Amino acid sequence: MTLAEALDELVATARAAGLDEAAARAEGEAVAATVSERSRGAFISWCEQTGRARSAEEHMLAAKRGNRFRAGPTPLMSALLLAKSPASADYAGALTDVALAGSQLGEPGPDAVGAATTVTTAQLGGTSLTPSAEAPGAFDLPARQPVPGLGDQMLDQVRRVGEQVRRQLGALNTAAPAPDVPATPAADDVQTQAAEPPTPVAEEPKPEEPVKTVEELLAELDALTGLENVKGEIHRQAAVLRVEGLRKKAGLESPTITRHLVFNGNPGTGKTTVARLVAGIYRALGLLTKGQLVEVDRSELVAGYLGQTAAKTAEVVASAEGGVLFIDEAYSLSGDQYGKEAIDTLVKEMEDKRDDLVVIVAGYPLPMAVFISENPGLESRFRTTIDFADYTDDELAEIFASMVGAADYDAGEPVLARLREILAATQRGPSFGNARFVRNLMEAAIGRHAWRLRDIAEPTLEQLRTLLPEDLATAPPAEVVDPFPEPADLPEEES
Repeated sequence: MTLAEALDELVATARAAGLDEAAARAEGEAVAATVSERSRGAFISWCEQTGRARSAEEHMLAAKRGNRFRAGPTPLMSALLLAKSPASADYAGALTDVALAGSQLGEPGPDAVGAATTVTTAQLGGTSLTPSAEAPGAFDLPARQPVPGLGDQMLDQVRRVGEQVRRQLGALNTAAPAPDVPATPAADDVQTQAAEPPTPVAEEPKPEEPVKTVEELLAELDALTGLENVKGEIHRQAAVLRVEGLRKKAGLESPTITRHLVFNGNPGTGKTTVARLVAGIYRALGLLTKGQLVEVDRSELVAGYLGQTAAKTAEVVASAEGGVLFIDEAYSLSGDQYGKEAIDTLVKEMEDKRDDLVVIVAGYPLPMAVFISENPGLESRFRTTIDFADYTDDELAEIFASMVGAADYDAGEPVLARLREILAATQRGPSFGNARFVRNLMEAAIGRHAWRLRDIAEPTLEQLRTLLPEDLATAPPAEVVDPFPEPADLPEEES
């Protein structure tokens, strides 16, 4: 299936589910871009199949937007999961097909396969096991069918994960039958029963799945690796807001406590993960009606002309109403009239929707401090700042092991020892990716694992699951794929 065909299928699936078709297509394009961002010449195929003029910058910007989908569900996928929609399995499957098509753009390498696998798994928040048919409450490892040939075998890994997502979502969305369902009538009785009009039976409304409690969500927060300062501050916020709610219910006066937050920290320090938990905690406290997380950056708030930005920003805010709007690298809105228009609109919308909207702005510490201080409207609304520290090597090794397990692979101590060697030799700075860095290592390792098994016709289950230290390697600078190759390296345009 080509990328163009996969995108058409995704849009059709979105239409059937009652989702915004343009938003679905944008998600698909971003998924395909982030999967193929390291494949030489991929931007040419991506632009052709998305109907754009050839532009490496367009591909790069879409890949940046899609990067978040390697760590969590897309916004539309999140909405379907939040609503327990039966269409979630179909939409996840269509996203898988898009990721698979994206992994074949340009000259695909190991990173493309690893990224496609990660994106697909992330649509269930990292869950990749299927419920056991024989043992209720347990989970089965999915069947693996080796496919001969390097290309087919690498792509089969993505298909395998995609099928896991489909089956898992299908199982989650299938209601269990009532214990006293009558037996199927015998064939001889069918004609007699058909002659009699059926007695209408009122359908009982399905009970809603219970919302997670504050205690459960705080336990999930506490289970995250590191982030001790963050955990303490979120616990404090939850306690303060809980008491404020109780005071209001009792008719007592209570000072207005702003719920909006500033997350300071370098990339990959868990800001989005914590924001998603905050959305759930605020919902459980009764401060939000839905509890969804909508994550955006400047490109999704700012339009190309003055006047359009206000409408675009208001539309994004409307999609986040009832939940949390998370603005990454929020300081990028400073410095021009378009960004100012977005900020002014945001401040107005925050005031109009103050009872059912929380905004979290995030980015590097110093630019964020300047960004907030320069705008009085923001400064009065963002009074709580939470600092996210960089992870230690041991914490990154723990995160890596968790990611590998979520993708249904095994990484033993020799692999983790190799990871620590790489981390020790890696220069740290403000741009160091933290958890994003080890996720990129894992994605490349998944691709190298497939390459290593290319000549094995029927790998064992252990071989299909096990990563080795040699799979975990960083490419020397000369081997890094240039995202903007010289024209001489690119195929000639067709006349």
